[in-house]
Amino acid sequence: MRFTFEQLPEEVAKIHDKLDRISKLLSPKEISTEVPENNLLNIQQAAQYLSLAVNTIYSKVSRKEIPYIKKGKRLYFFKDQLADWVESGTSSNTSLIEAETETQFLAKHLRKARRLF
Repeated sequence: MRFTFEQLPEEVAKIHDKLDRISKLLSPKEISTEVPENNLLNIQQAAQYLSLAVNTIYSKVSRKEIPYIKKGKRLYFFKDQLADWVESGTSSNTSLIEAETETQFLAKHLRKARRLF
């Protein structure tokens, strides 16, 4: 293609526009400056979130009734896991405790039965 001297500015503008579109496509997307909601809670925040005393949280952690993360001497909780735990209620924990109790009961009575024979 041959362009006249008068057509050159128009063609250069077209090339410039195409180059701008290509550079926009190739440039990395802008990183969002929004900070996501901090989902990690310490024990005081978890106690406040659940409306429980800190000592109650400690006792639930020691009985492994509540989901937690332990890093060194510190306990951390994920807010969404705590919400799931509250929504699930105690039915799953109760069924686990009942199954464990039944197993221990049967084991104890089987030992006693073996002694008699």
